[in-house]
Amino acid sequence: MRGFKQFLMRGNIVDLAVAVVIGTAFTAVVKSLVDNMFTPLIAAIGGEPDFSKLHFKINGSVFNYGQFLNDVISFLVVAAVIYFVIVLPIAKANEMRRRGEPQAKADEPAVSDETRLLTEIRDLLAAGNGPAGGGIGPAGGPTYTPPAPRA
Repeated sequence: MRGFKQFLMRGNIVDLAVAVVIGTAFTAVVKSLVDNMFTPLIAAIGGEPDFSKLHFKINGSVFNYGQFLNDVISFLVVAAVIYFVIVLPIAKANEMRRRGEPQAKADEPAVSDETRLLTEIRDLLAAGNGPAGGGIGPAGGPTYTPPAPRA
């Protein structure tokens, strides 16, 4: 049970749950926008307030293309709102943040902290500034010589 609780409390799971809840609420707002603003506007231009009743028949089969048109309009409005309200501002903010950061040199590879520290330790040991006495190698005493192989 403890492992499951830790799994649920990880940042990604909580963030995903919050995103789903907000996305559901956002969908209701955009659906209302489409139903109450855009559909009447399209109806004023095209003459039909609700496309869901549009259909055609072939050999007794009914094809309700009107509801499909409503769904396409809803999708396009949701996509446009998400792009202009969320994606575009975040992209602009990231671009502004990147402009403020100094550019890393392209020819220099990024070095991790561990690599940098290990390099410093290696250089100190090579320079003879290692621990006083009792070691093997140049910094601490005699060099280790492996035994000769038996013949």
